Amino acid sequence: MPAPSSTRRRFLAFTPLATLAAWSFPAAAAQDVLITLFAASGKSLGTARLPKIVKTDQEWRKLLSPEQYDVTRRAGTEQAFTGVYWNNHADGLYRCICCDTALFDSKTKFESGTGWPSFWQPIAKINVVEKHDNSFFMDRTAVACARCDAHLGHVFDDGPRPTGLRYCMNSAALKFVPRATS
Repeated sequence: MPAPSSTRRRFLAFTPLATLAAWSFPAAAAQDVLITLFAASGKSLGTARLPKIVKTDQEWRKLLSPEQYDVTRRAGTEQAFTGVYWNNHADGLYRCICCDTALFDSKTKFESGTGWPSFWQPIAKINVVEKHDNSFFMDRTAVACARCDAHLGHVFDDGPRPTGLRYCMNSAALKFVPRATS
């Protein structure tokens, strides 16, 4: 015979209130994220609640090059001075290679001397997620896309004013889109 506490737990799990609570909050809503949208001109279009993008490894491998997959899905790092954007000085937006979310504006890009594209702030703080990273015996803060969890790079506190931050990103995680003039 089951103990009284396990019987009580089973009873509570099947009460009408528990059933109502389970159906009141659909799983899809829990997967939504807030993202600030940007036009090609760089103008904010406001914040929107969008579904979190989740794909299998096989689906990501079909969409990305091997280097893009390694960087964004396995938290890899491209070699310094090899990425297509480390020395890019064009005016535009840097978007996530996996989901097209706007991440950085070229107006905040600076020459860090590291060989990776570096920015002193994201285009919208809610478009990126920062997580503690102590891999490779280092204490760092990893940066990921808020919408699809693509690993982008790391943020350090040795950047220029006004923030003092250096968002050191991998070119393989980004897609540069020239700024529209309208």
